[in-house]
Order: sequence, then C-alpha cells, then structure tokens
Amino acid sequence: MKTLVAMSGGVDSSVAAALLKDSGHEVTGITMLVGTCGTDTAEDARRVAAFIGIRHRVADVREMFAREVIDNFYQEYVNGRTPNPCIRCNRYIKFNVLLEEARQIGADFIATGHYARLDRESQPGWCLLKKGRDNKKDQSYFLYRLTREQLCSSLFPVGGCTKEQVKEMARQMGLPAAHRPESQEICFVPGNDYAAFIRAHAPQAAVPGKIVDRDGIVIGQHRGIHSYTIGQRRGLGIAAEEPFYVIAIDAERNTLVAGRKDEIYSNALEASGVHWTSGEAPAQKIAVKAKIRHRHPETDAAVETLSGGLARVFFDKPQMAVTPGQAVVFYDGDVVLGGGTIEKAWRRDGNV
Repeated sequence: MKTLVAMSGGVDSSVAAALLKDSGHEVTGITMLVGTCGTDTAEDARRVAAFIGIRHRVADVREMFAREVIDNFYQEYVNGRTPNPCIRCNRYIKFNVLLEEARQIGADFIATGHYARLDRESQPGWCLLKKGRDNKKDQSYFLYRLTREQLCSSLFPVGGCTKEQVKEMARQMGLPAAHRPESQEICFVPGNDYAAFIRAHAPQAAVPGKIVDRDGIVIGQHRGIHSYTIGQRRGLGIAAEEPFYVIAIDAERNTLVAGRKDEIYSNALEASGVHWTSGEAPAQKIAVKAKIRHRHPETDAAVETLSGGLARVFFDKPQMAVTPGQAVVFYDGDVVLGGGTIEKAWRRDGNV
C-alpha cells in the first residue's frame, strides 16, 4: 500500500512516517514549502526520510499559501477579526496538495502527524473524524473543514497515541527529530510577532485610534486594532478601579469598545461557512458540545442551521470572549460533527 506522508521534520510527522513504514506501507514523505522557514523544514524532513529509508519530495506551494492563507490572515485583522490560519491551511492547502501529489505517484492514502483519529467501521462508506486519544494534544478542531474525500483518503498514525508515547517512540527509533523542540509558532510569522507582521503587510490596521465604552464615551487610546482581540485585558492602558477588556472591535471606525469582565460573556453566536463532516446539515436543532477556540473547554450548546451555510449556536452557559474570525466546532462525544467561522455573538440584552 502506497502512502504519502506530510513531513515537517518534527517529531509527530516523523513518527507517523516511521510507523507506516514499519507496518508495511510503501512510504513517500513530502514537505510543503509555505512560510519563511520552508527550506530549513525541508532539509530537516529530508534527513528524517533518509534515516527511515523512504523517498522524499518537496512541493513549493508558497504562492498558493500566500494567496489563500497569508492574505486572508492579515485582511481578517484589518477587519477587526482574529483568524485561525491552520484551519484554512488544512482545508485549502495541505490536504488538497497531498491529494494531488498522491495521485501523481499513485499513492493509496495520504497521512499527517495530526493528533486525531478516523473511524472507518461505524458507518460503511464513510469516515468519522474523532478526537485524538491525547486530550491535551487533540487537533481535531483544526480538521473540521476537511471534505469527505480528504478524510476518507487520510491516515493519522499518531492519533491513538499520547504525545509522551510519540516522543518515546522517536527516542527508541533514534529519529533525528526525537529531541527537536516543539514549535508553537505560526509558520509564516517570523518570531511569532503578529503585530509586526500585520504592520508590514497591512499598515492601515496599525493606525492608533479611540477606545470607548458601550455608551461611546472615550476612555483611552489604542495603538492599532491589529494588536487586540476580543477578551484582551493587557495593553489597554485604561486607569480604572476594575480592569477593562476588549468587548468589540469596530474596524470601520478604527475603534475598540471596552467593558467590564461581565460584558465579554455571550450566550449565542452566528457562524458562517458551516461545514458538516457527514456532508448533510441536520434538519432540526441538535444538541452538541461546542468549542469556540482550540484551547477552550467544550460546553453544552444547541445548533440551529440556517440557509446560506449559516448556523446559530445557543450555549447553556454564557461563554467568555466569543471571537469573530475564530472557529466554533461541534462534537458528539469524540466525534467531530462540523463547525463554522464565528461572525458575531450576542447576549440576552442585545448584540455584542
């Protein structure tokens, strides 16, 4: 069985490739050049591939990546939103490129080092996307937008392992990536300095402006909306007895709206571009567990689908800092049902 594995040179994708080879797959590794560190990543992956004894190839997708991911990233900040580029990359770049390259070499499957699982047995002819076994490392949140073809063509070899188990396997195998530190940075943002990156690409987002309260009274000055997100407390510079938080970003007026902590809670949101992993939206309101950010705890909610790829989500308990541009992802136990991009949130007393 021929399998094409996305390799970054890191421990997760390296172990994924090694596990597949050990289980009898004819493995080819592929590294996608996307961000500023692309050539270093490719060299690290090449060394791992040579050590494992598999073929390795490189796909230069920097132009496509810039168009589909980087441009969207800074434009979202210009619009006062906080994007999640990894979700967009998985849907429009990584898994598309993997499938195209797999067809070229006649591969049966594609594989990545994501901490997620696929259930091919519960529903014949379909793959259920499930959380990774390691709750602390689960990455199913970033995969909710994958199409049926992308999911059913995929393998996630480390999804049933914990991170510590993966690290131990890498050490036992003697992989070059075994002691490589884990990156928490976005691959195309040098030094993880978001503000500097956005200033360079979209200086209009870095223009200082007013901070107002809900009544429109000026209570401070901000240094550019690109430096702020919903729920942010630091960097507002507002002298008050109680701390203030960003509760809304008005990009059109270049204004931040700030309020007390209780003002950043919402009990409902509307999402766009809603994708259901089954391929079909539910006909009626359904109960789910919902996540409004990758690290946010799941919470009980109800989802009501609307026309035009929209959905409304109603939380049993108010949620802190529901942020436009981020994803809301729906779960049924370990199974990923789908998700969408948060457009707006509201409280019982009106829109946020």
